[in-house]
Amino acid sequence: MNSLFPMAFELVSPFKPTGDQPRAIERLVKNLKTGMEHQVLLGVTGSGKTFTMANVIQKIQKPVLVISPNKTLAAQLYQEFKEFFPNSGVHYFVSYYDYYQPEAYIPQSDTYIEKDAKINDVLDRLRHEAVQDVLSRKDVIVVASVSCIYSIGSPEEYQKVAMEIRPGHRITRRDFFSHLTQLQYQRNDIEWKPGMFRARGDVVEIHLVTGKEFVRVEFAGNEIETISVSEASASPSYTPHADPYMLYPAKFWVAEENKLKIAVSNIRLEAEVRVKELRDQGKLLEAQRLEQRTNYDMEMIEESGYCHGIENYSRHLEFRKQGDPPFTLIDYFGKDFLVFVDESHLTLPQIKAMSTQDRIRKESLVNFGFRLPSAIDNRPLTIDEFFQRAPQITYVSATPGSGEKARSGDIVEQIIRPTGLLEPAVEIRPSANQIKDIIKEIRTLKEKGQRALVITVTKRLAEDIADYLAQQGISVQWLHSEVKTLARPSILEDLRRGKYDVLVGINLLREGLDLPEVSLVAILDADKEGFLRNETTLIQTMGRAARHVDGKVIMYADHTSLSMASALEEIRRRRDVQEQYNKEHHITPQPILKEIKPWEFAVKEKTLSTELDLLEDKELLEKEMQEAASSLDFERAAHIRDLIKKLKPATTKAYANHKISKKGSPSEHFAQSKKHQSDRNPEKAR
Repeated sequence: MNSLFPMAFELVSPFKPTGDQPRAIERLVKNLKTGMEHQVLLGVTGSGKTFTMANVIQKIQKPVLVISPNKTLAAQLYQEFKEFFPNSGVHYFVSYYDYYQPEAYIPQSDTYIEKDAKINDVLDRLRHEAVQDVLSRKDVIVVASVSCIYSIGSPEEYQKVAMEIRPGHRITRRDFFSHLTQLQYQRNDIEWKPGMFRARGDVVEIHLVTGKEFVRVEFAGNEIETISVSEASASPSYTPHADPYMLYPAKFWVAEENKLKIAVSNIRLEAEVRVKELRDQGKLLEAQRLEQRTNYDMEMIEESGYCHGIENYSRHLEFRKQGDPPFTLIDYFGKDFLVFVDESHLTLPQIKAMSTQDRIRKESLVNFGFRLPSAIDNRPLTIDEFFQRAPQITYVSATPGSGEKARSGDIVEQIIRPTGLLEPAVEIRPSANQIKDIIKEIRTLKEKGQRALVITVTKRLAEDIADYLAQQGISVQWLHSEVKTLARPSILEDLRRGKYDVLVGINLLREGLDLPEVSLVAILDADKEGFLRNETTLIQTMGRAARHVDGKVIMYADHTSLSMASALEEIRRRRDVQEQYNKEHHITPQPILKEIKPWEFAVKEKTLSTELDLLEDKELLEKEMQEAASSLDFERAAHIRDLIKKLKPATTKAYANHKISKKGSPSEHFAQSKKHQSDRNPEKAR
């Protein structure tokens, strides 16, 4: 961003394209160079689709946006591209909410639901880091979830309000502070977090919102004398920075001061018109509600440049016309870039549905005076607007949908796996005594050092089965959407390392997950036709066992549904193609060997000293445990409990009194936390 980076992609890998990969890479690159707008990469599980994409990126040398259907797959892709391009800007851009309840109004029950969200500061910093690199370099890859089609403010305004500083720049400290405040940086001389600055005499230190760097600015009178930069650490080591340095905003919705005044005036004008309209309709309560809210928000914006829910005024802040699409991450890329839509059979339907759902919710808020009509224009892109902004799209999937096939100028198949691995063997077994059968299979796998996935149709069933398997002495963990974003990759990593023998889940254990240690996928209720058991879903689910030499799929069903039959036919076709290739090239299937690397954004656990001889004060530990349990930090409480148990048997009375769960996984404690929240406040927990 503010230092010299290589501006070309350089692929780093010990492997060379093999199997179907050379042909696929050649065709994909040729299509892109000839200007083809839409194409499909139909690649089976384990055929190296990510490696193929990496080779295409290196040959085309354009900025890249990779869109994934969920945060877990985005995390996996991010790590893979980071390994392929260690010298380039590879970023992770997903929704920054750990918990999100959108603002809504239900007229039937006269229920207003206020927006409630818990922002994950790490994900927020990663979003800013991604955007700033997109604006400042060409060798950039952003791996994003579908949140990239939501409004984040105008790239033009984001760059305009950015402040360029350099040694010799004439500016008073007072004006410098004012500029930083306008960029939404907060002054705090005690607490030191990203998005803050502090001043000591003639020295101003800024903790960049990305969390990666500290910037020290030293003044000599009314002039910046020196600028120094350090990596963010407990012991910073500053290096002089002679070149101009760009300070970007700490929030996305930031406008120039003169434009902010105009925007506020326009918002007040819209409010006056809308309030009169509501009163003329006899909606006096709605009119009063809207007037109060708008006045309060405008006062906050005039005072601090920001307000809660400022995104609802984005149309005015960005000076867009009514109905104009919002500015999203895609707009920051400019005109010349590539888009890969990963698992397109899932991602495209998500993009298509989002704008419709958002409009229905917003119209209710507008009709009953909770929001101005302009709030409707704070929305995700429609599918057509997405296509208009993405110059060249490559759809990547083992099971591309009919929509992307019809839209594409070429469908490039990648059926052959370089490892020679075949599609997994598939068995259909009756659903009677299925759990007993699964337990037997898992215990057999455990003796071989292999892992399993169990796929259910509901979250509750996943949790219940996981609990039952745990009671049978099996190391198990459930994984679904209620597990926090940054905890999911760590759980998958723990499965690979052998902490768990089996994961139980629904959607998150389906598309794209790279788990070479998994040799068994057990699909419950395989004959229940529907979204979770259609042909595409079944093929994707079975693919999780395709990275192991002994890969096997067991479908528990009482009859063979049409979807099951179609999926089995396609699996057999792909297996035949691979067998023929192996025979012609004298290939013996080889297991995939993939290094297990820790998820770099995993939440750092609060740690206590493990030197037990230093922990003599058991009362202090018990008090710590009680405080942790009271604040719903059950994972820390359990950790302290374990330390107490190791000290003296007598201290286990604290464990008996507080009944802290013996389970130590992040998702299990999340579930407990949610239960306690529901006990105290059922509405909020829901």
